[in-house]
Amino acid sequence: MRQFSDAHLAALGVLALTAGASVWAPRRHPGRWIEWAARVLAGVILVGWAGEYVADVVLGNWTLRYSLPLQLTDAVSLASILALWSRRMVLVELAYFWSLTASLQALLTPDLAVSFPNVYYFTYFIYHIGAVVAACFLVLGCGLYPRRGAVWRVYATTLAFAVVAGVGDVLTGGNYMYLRSKPAHNSLLSVMGPWPWYIASTALLGLGLLFIVKLVTDRWVLAFAAQAPADR
Repeated sequence: MRQFSDAHLAALGVLALTAGASVWAPRRHPGRWIEWAARVLAGVILVGWAGEYVADVVLGNWTLRYSLPLQLTDAVSLASILALWSRRMVLVELAYFWSLTASLQALLTPDLAVSFPNVYYFTYFIYHIGAVVAACFLVLGCGLYPRRGAVWRVYATTLAFAVVAGVGDVLTGGNYMYLRSKPAHNSLLSVMGPWPWYIASTALLGLGLLFIVKLVTDRWVLAFAAQAPADR
């Protein structure tokens, strides 16, 4: 799909509207509906995420090399679903930092060979947008702010997942987490240098982005310190 085409801009418009609503609604109208909304959102993410694998099987596109759940997107989707259901802080932190770094990047520079109205257009944007909306909903809307040391916990988990993805790449010949080569489309990886150096530079960039998200979140907390969280 061509970046910033009409179909891409439409998806980004949905992202802006739903993310904004996910912050505004819980703060302005707290209540029992928040719990049900969290479960509905978890279901939407699950439909998009699992739907992509179903489509792979039905269309005959499923392969060990490309279709194992070893992309960071898979970890983000699972963490977001579980965080919405359980409100466990370790899951909220993972979903929040991963979504506002990796998922947001995937939305701005989608690695997608098809466009609207292909089924993969819908699955891709459903679970990527859903993860970002879940992050905004849980942290900025419901006030489940990351704890001290969250950046380092998330970073260590990311590195561990990258090791698992790397093993998957070696065993299958795949390119999970883009550890063997960069995506064909323009992205931040495009300016990170050649292989394998872009892996190290991307790891440093990722840590920097996590701290930026933490800084922005801390500013948000200070701005709304006088307001009680909508739901705990």
